[in-house]
Amino acid sequence: MKNKVQRQLEIRKIIQKGNISSQEELLAELKQKGFDLTQATLSRDLKVLQVAKSTHPVKGYIYTIPENGHSETVHSQNRVNYLADGFLDIQFSGNLAAVKTIPGYASSIAAVIDQTSPWEIIGTVAGDDTILIIQREGISKNDLVEALVTIMPKLKGRI
Repeated sequence: MKNKVQRQLEIRKIIQKGNISSQEELLAELKQKGFDLTQATLSRDLKVLQVAKSTHPVKGYIYTIPENGHSETVHSQNRVNYLADGFLDIQFSGNLAAVKTIPGYASSIAAVIDQTSPWEIIGTVAGDDTILIIQREGISKNDLVEALVTIMPKLKGRI
């Protein structure tokens, strides 16, 4: 049984080689290298490692990881602005908001929201093209929209 640190180091190596476009592909490579883990564990590891998806001319999207473990400020801002392009729509119900995105963008946008930790948002749950945002009690729709625009300035006027 290999430990969490070894597993995360191997994930970094595999992603840095490039061309991994899905968690299934990544899980298969990890299993070949002797790691036995679930998709949920892999998802948590990807979040901890700050893995994002980038466009690829053949595969559509591939996983990418910051070189030094942390994104540079300029790189982060460009990534955040790039991610805003994937934001399509937002609808509200009580203290929940459902965000529709271009397929493949939801987890990266949710990760940026969670990493920023705005006070208005308790947390997010992301799928492939939908993010569920859980707002704090008493937060208005406008407060949430302002928080999202603060995180991703390119959203101003779009939501």
